[in-house]
Amino acid sequence: MDDLLLQRYSRHLLLEEFDVAGQQRLAEAKVLIVGAGGLGCPAALYLTAAGVGELTIYDDDQVDLTNLQRQVLHNDKRIGINKADSACQTLGDINPHCRLVAKGEKFTAAADCLAALAVCDVVVDCCDNYATRHLLNRLCVAHKKPLVFGAASGFCGQTAVFDSRLAESPCYHCLFCEEDDAEETPCALMGVFAPLVGVVGCLQAAAAIKLLAMPQLATVGNLLLIEARTMEMREVRVPKDPQCAVCGNKQ
Repeated sequence: MDDLLLQRYSRHLLLEEFDVAGQQRLAEAKVLIVGAGGLGCPAALYLTAAGVGELTIYDDDQVDLTNLQRQVLHNDKRIGINKADSACQTLGDINPHCRLVAKGEKFTAAADCLAALAVCDVVVDCCDNYATRHLLNRLCVAHKKPLVFGAASGFCGQTAVFDSRLAESPCYHCLFCEEDDAEETPCALMGVFAPLVGVVGCLQAAAAIKLLAMPQLATVGNLLLIEARTMEMREVRVPKDPQCAVCGNKQ
C-alpha cells in the first residue's frame, strides 16, 4: 500500500481494530452485491469508498424517475440505462482503486452467476424478491460464503448476517422458510421512507466490512429490526434450525 492509499484510508488505519492489516484484507477482497436499488446503492457506495478490492453488482433493471428519491447512485441523466452500469459509473468516480464489474442481468443459477459467487468473499443481498433471496441463501450455504441480508419496506427495515462457515450460524431459510413466503407486492405499488434504505444499506456495508477486515467484530445470526417512525432498533437472536431444509443436519 503506497503513501497515497495510506493517506486515503488513514481514518480506518487509526482504528486499532482495523489498522493496516485490516485495510489490506479489504483491498484484497471480492464482494458480490445483488441489487443496485435502494439498499444496493448505499451498500456499494460505502464498500467502494472504504477500499474493497473488487465489487461485482448484478441488476437487470433500468433507472426510473421514481427511483431517484432513494437510489443515490443514479441521477436524471441515467434514466433508462441499466442500474448496475449506472452504479458503477458513479462508483468509479468515488474510488478508482476499486475494480468494478457491472452485470446488467438478473442473478440466477446460471453458470456465470455461480462463477461470480464462487470467487467472492462476501455476498450482500440487496434484492427485492423472495425467490432471489432464497437462491442466494442456498448458494451461500453450499459454497460456504457469508451472506449479508437486508430488506426495507414502508418505515420498517431489517438486516442480518448468516455465515455458513460457522457450524452454529443459522441461514436465511431458518428465519424465513421458503414455504411460508407471502405473496409479493410489486415494489412499484409500495411506499418506502427514503432514508430508511440508506440506513439499512449502510448497515449491510458495515457488516460486510467487518467480516472482511475485522472478523473478530462480526456479529452473526442476529436480526436487527428498524422502525423509522420512532427511530427504534431491536435485535433478535435467530437460532439455527437443526431441521432446516437448507442448512440443517443431513442424515
